[in-house]
Order: sequence, then structure tokens, then C-alpha cells
Amino acid sequence: MSSALFSGLALREMSVANRIVVSPMCQYSARDGSATNWHLVYLGQMSMSGAGLVVIEATHVEARGRITPACLGLYSDENEAALAPVIAFCREHGAARLGIQLSHAGRKGSARVPWEQRGAPLDAAAGGWPTRGCSGLPRAAGWPLPEALDAAGLREVKDAHVDATRRARRLGLDLVELTAAHGYLLHEFLSPLTNRRPDAYGGDLAGRLRYPLEIFAAMREAWPAEKPMGVRISATDWLEGGWDLPEAVVFCQELRALGCDYVAVSTGGLSLAQQVPLGEGHQVPFAATIRREADVPTMAVGMIHRPRHAEAIIAEGQADFVALARGMLANPRWPWHAAAVLDADVDYPPQHVRAYKSAWLRNPE
Repeated sequence: MSSALFSGLALREMSVANRIVVSPMCQYSARDGSATNWHLVYLGQMSMSGAGLVVIEATHVEARGRITPACLGLYSDENEAALAPVIAFCREHGAARLGIQLSHAGRKGSARVPWEQRGAPLDAAAGGWPTRGCSGLPRAAGWPLPEALDAAGLREVKDAHVDATRRARRLGLDLVELTAAHGYLLHEFLSPLTNRRPDAYGGDLAGRLRYPLEIFAAMREAWPAEKPMGVRISATDWLEGGWDLPEAVVFCQELRALGCDYVAVSTGGLSLAQQVPLGEGHQVPFAATIRREADVPTMAVGMIHRPRHAEAIIAEGQADFVALARGMLANPRWPWHAAAVLDADVDYPPQHVRAYKSAWLRNPE
């Protein structure tokens, strides 16, 4: 029996060899938003992993929209030029399709890298900067007040997303993914806990959806019609009175009508008060519900690490892709081992043929 996980799939005119996705994972290794040799090695390795798709980490559309000073950006000519040779290397030596996640951190910006004080906010003396948010509410006690976006700010941020999309187009990337998850700017607009705006971009569900949908539509217009676009969402805030799955389904239905080709379904990230019931595949049911009720392809994410579990997610129609993050960091050859377990095959660089062709190395179990 053939493996569902290792079956191909097409989104618009982009085809992937299998359903394994390397999730966008922040590396906190950029300089002024520009990629470095770390990105060359890291993304080069992931492009040769056997995964069908690699999505470049959250790449910020303006300097003020970065999470940390070391976050990747695509808001300047220098950022674009620095990423070009990384992409060229991945194209030459890897077989994966290449996407990029475009993001704005909103009120979660101007933070320290995670290994410094657990990502605490930066003060001005340490290089911090004023942040922008939906309603001027701080992330938590001790965090600075963000600037609530006015009409001019809304236009600037939308234009920044479009400009970054055009840069991604010039770089020849296969796919763009917009971030509307994990408490970042567009998630702030979606959640009633953080969206307290009195204008047309707040209030009821239609108002809270308006700005994220406007940004997606503007990006879709700037992105080639033959190439896919997706959105990463948090399907719930895990908080009473917050953004929830029924609202997420409506959002995904609206996105699909605007030309969204898939939704990567995560959860949480809006508040430090969240209570998430962590466990293997704990977010998969959200992806399954959105796939069924919004009639849009989904990526399942979150603590998926066993090949047979990943196979079941695809074979049972719970999602169309499985996206691995920590699993790929821990084992950058995870697709090789999954292929061995599931009696499938996967692309590999010829320099590694002696390891790939040794079944006892591919499947040490």
C-alpha cells in the first residue's frame, strides 16, 4: 500500500513531492533584518531534508514589526539581496519547494531573543523601539504600550505587507504564507480580547476580520496568480471570551473566497494567561474541523513527531500537510526515517547516498 504522507499534491501550479512541511521557525540570527551564513546552513540543510516544502521563518515586513533585533526581514533592498544567495543554494542542492512566512509582530515586538530573559521586552537603553498594535493594549504587565494604528498606520502596514510580497516574488519563491496567529499584529485584530477599536476594524466579527482580510487581498493581488498563498492562524486563544474555533472557521471561509490556498492551523499565543492542554498532536482536531467546515486545505502543526501518526493524519483526511518544527530541529533527516518506516522513498542529495541507501541507518528501529 502506498503512503499518503509521501504522496504528491498540487496547490495551483506548485506541486510538492510529499506532504511534509518544515515549519517556519524563527532563528534570531539576522543582522538588521538580513540573512546571514546561519540561514545559508540552516535552510540549506532543511532544503535537503526530503521534506516537500520548506517555509522560511517569520520574515517581518517592517523594522518596527520585528519580534527581536535579530529577526529576519524583507523590508529593504539589503534584506532582499542577502536572502537571494540562500535561496539559490537551496535551489541548487535541495529538492524542496520554498515558501516564506511574512509577518508583523505588533505589540509582541521589541523583545529580547528567547535565550535572554525568556524573550522579555527590550527597553530603549538596550535597543528597544516603539511598537505598533491594534488597540494600544500592552502584551502583559511590564510591557510597553504599543501605538494604536491610526488610518495612516493601517495604510503603511498594509503597504509594507504588499512590498514584502513583491520582494518575495522577485526572489522567485514558490509560496507566501501570511501570519495571523500567535498574538502577532493580525491576531490582535481578530481577537475580541485585544481588538477594542471603535472604528470599522473593531466590534463584531465582521469588523475584526476586516483588516486581516484586506491585507491578504492586497498581497494576493501582488502575488502571481499561478503561485499559492496561505495563512497561519491560531484557531483559539485558549481564553474565555477570546477568539475561538467557530470564528476561525468563518475567517477561513472568507480567506478561501479571496484566493487562499491553505491554512496552517495553530493555536494560542495571544496572552501569557492561556492554558493550553499540550500533548501529541493536540492541535490536529482544529485543522480537521477547519478543513471540513471551511472547505480549505490545511496544515496540521504541533507536537507531531511519529511517522505513523503523521501518516494517519493525512490518510484519514484530518489535514493535507503535516508541518514539523522541533521535530525537524532535533532530526533534520526526519523525512528519510519516516520514508523507511512507511516503505516509501524520498529525495536526497547524492553526496549522502551511502547513508540513504543503508536501510539500517534510515530506520534504526
